[in-house]
Formats: sequence, C-alpha cells, structure tokens
Amino acid sequence: MIENSADFLPSWMVLSAAFGLIVGEAWGNNFRHRKCLEQANEDLRDQLRKAHPCEEQLHRALKQQRGVINDIHKHVVAVSKALQKHPS
Repeated sequence: MIENSADFLPSWMVLSAAFGLIVGEAWGNNFRHRKCLEQANEDLRDQLRKAHPCEEQLHRALKQQRGVINDIHKHVVAVSKALQKHPS
C-alpha cells in the first residue's frame, strides 16, 4: 500500500504543478491584458484633454468663416438686385 501511494504522489504533484502553471498563466495573461487596456485608456484620455483647446479654436474659426460667407452673400445679393433693376 505504501508503494502505491509513492507512485501516486509524484503524478499528483505533476498534475498539481501543471494545473497551477495553467491557472497562473491565465491570471498573468489577464493581468497583462488589463494593464495594457488601462494604458490605452489613459492615452485616449490624454488625447481627449489635448483635443478640447483645439476644438475651441475650430469653433472660433468656423464662426469667423460663417461671418465671412454671410457678408459675401449680402454683397452678392445686393449686386444681383442692382443688376436686375438696371439691365445693361
């Protein structure tokens, strides 16, 4: 009986070590993946923080362009009305 338990113990130890290795690898992979995702998330947050000042400049530039287009439209309408009143 002692001889059978001696044969069983090494195989149980090997199975236990293999199971521990598999679980450890899965846990470590999960941890590495989580850390990588957290880093990518932080990079995206930094890009978002940097984008806000540029966004204000874009809004200001768009507002200025709208004003210029509106002024041009007023001049074009005035000229076209003048041409309708006085055909050449």
